[in-house]
This record gives sequence, C-alpha cells and structure tokens, in this order.
Amino acid sequence: MIFNTHNFFSLILSSFFIITVHSSRNTSVSNSDSFVLSCGGGSATDADGRNWVPDSKFLTSSKNSMTATAQSQDPSLPSTIPYMNARIFTSESTYKFSVSSKNRHWIRLHFYPTSYNDFNSSYSYFSVTANGFTLLKNFSASITSQALTQAYIIREFSLTPIHSGSLNLTFTPSIPNSSLAFVNGIEVISMPEIFQSITMVEFSDTSIEVEDSVLQTMFRLNVGGQYIPATNDSGLSRTWYDDSPYLFGAAFGVTSEADKNVTIQYPNNLPKYIAPVDVYSTARTMGPNPKINLDYNLTWVFQVDPNFTYVARLHFCEFELSKINERVFDIFINNQTAQESADVMAWADSKQGVPVYKDFAIYV
Repeated sequence: MIFNTHNFFSLILSSFFIITVHSSRNTSVSNSDSFVLSCGGGSATDADGRNWVPDSKFLTSSKNSMTATAQSQDPSLPSTIPYMNARIFTSESTYKFSVSSKNRHWIRLHFYPTSYNDFNSSYSYFSVTANGFTLLKNFSASITSQALTQAYIIREFSLTPIHSGSLNLTFTPSIPNSSLAFVNGIEVISMPEIFQSITMVEFSDTSIEVEDSVLQTMFRLNVGGQYIPATNDSGLSRTWYDDSPYLFGAAFGVTSEADKNVTIQYPNNLPKYIAPVDVYSTARTMGPNPKINLDYNLTWVFQVDPNFTYVARLHFCEFELSKINERVFDIFINNQTAQESADVMAWADSKQGVPVYKDFAIYV
C-alpha cells in the first residue's frame, strides 16, 4: 500500500445555520433567476464580461438612500464594476425580488469599504436580512477588510427555497441616526439543490440536514490550479480562488495538471454544475516518494469563527494513476479523522479521469 498524496482538487468550507424550512431536491435549475445589480451605478460590464444593471427599480423606496462614487480605486480591485459606485442607506431599506419558489438561491453581497463623496465607510455598521433571516449582524465592511487585508469583501450565502416567491433583502443601520449601511453590488441567482444530509466527523450517529439549511460560503478554492472567474464556472456563477495562500508551512506538495490524453468524464450520477472541468483537471499531491510522504502532511489552514458547524466539500479526480490501491491516504479535519484509507480510484469504480466529491461536517 502506498501512502502517497492528497489529491485535493477544490475545497469549499461553508458555515451554515440550521433552520426548519424544507428544501427542494431539484437536480437542475428550472425557472431560473439572475439578478446582478450595480448598486448606485448604471448598466455596465465588468472585467470578466458579466453584465450588471442598476439597482434602483428593485428598491421598495429610494427616499432612505443615496448614491455615491468612490474617491479612490485600489489596484487590487478585480474590476471597477460594481465597486466604484455604492448605494448608501440612511435608515432601513429593502430590495424586493420576484424569484422561483422551487429553487435555492445564491445571494452575493459586494462591499468596497473606502471613502465616498460625503460618506466614509469606516463609520458604517449594519445588518442584512433575507425575509427576516439574519445574514449579517452589526457588520463593518471596513473592519473586516482590515482584518483580512483585502480591499474588497464578498459575502456569499445559499438560501433554501422561498415558497412565497418574494425575496426581501433588507439593510438596516445598527445605530439609528448615527450609522449608515452601504452595498456596492448584489447578486441573486438560482441554484440547484447541491447539498444533502452529512454525517458529523467523529460522530457517526449524528447527521446534519444540510439541504434544509442556509449556508454561508467561507472559502472556495481551486487546489493546484488558477483563479476561475464566475464566467468560467459550470453554470452557477461561482468564483474559485488559488489555494496556495492557505497551505501550512513549507509543505506545498507538487501541483499537476491532467495530460491532454486524459478526458475528464463526469459519471451519470454527478451533474456537471457541481464543479467545472478546470477544477478537476488540476491537483496538488504530496509527490511520488512514499517514504517521504509518511513523514509529513499536506495541510490547509483556514481562519473561521468558533461555535459553528462547518461543511468541507472535497473534490477529487485521479488522472495520473489507473489502479485501485496505488494512492491511498487519510483525511483529517481539525485534527480529527474524517476519512481513513481514501482511494479515489475505488470511489471512481477504477476509472481514470472521473470526478468525485466527499462532504464532511464538523463543529468548531
């Protein structure tokens, strides 16, 4: 048996909040919705070719808000759209969207905390709710940006189906007549049900009904590969980031890419929207020497909030080896055994180039 590598292709780490709303188990998106709003701005196309529309017609009232333009542009911004314009809220304000009652929806909120004309985002503290469910509470984009050393912030949530067909997204300043709320961009996009019940790590008798839960995406990484913009995703407009900043210590392993002779073939029970081909065609392994591999672990470290349950989705695709038992490894999450003797070829029925994924839930 060769203990050789972690063949991790992508890692999504999401905190989730358990609620009692039943979720649809659709495997495809019907009656799909797509709202991509440039808040405080006009119709425009971003650097990735996505079209953004003005937000004003989705506001239930414009009397409690105003538009603003950023006074400076940080060089790390991926695009001027939607970040150089903002919608400022002086009191509670609501966006209203007519959505499919059958599907989950992504909600993505974009924030560029900087100085605007007549507004400094460092004095902004606010909450955001979706049909009364709290997504952000007493949130400061400025403090969050400084803590993460990032110029802009994206917060992504996956909502269970809204059976009324009406999504109300409400921004509320934390301190009336003192604090302000703001947002640069909003996305509301239909998504299929991609979650299911997951057993807790180290608690085989305890499972989490993830399909009945609202989740917040914390990290979505293309391991061993490059940044993947939303326009190159497999239909769900997700962004995948480079994993290297999250690797622990000097043990970077070895990155690899599928040979041109290897075709990534999704099995019949795995829809292509789970992850794009670019995710499955790159990998980070521990290298070819089994003796060296026994002396270290390939580890990613994430800063997360305590007292939440997290879901880790690991994507795999073996494109180098062709037999069961050639590459066997253990998976640990937060120093607890999540999977012993993992063998991607066994999971893929001995077929090379076949994507698979595994979900794990753990309380931090």
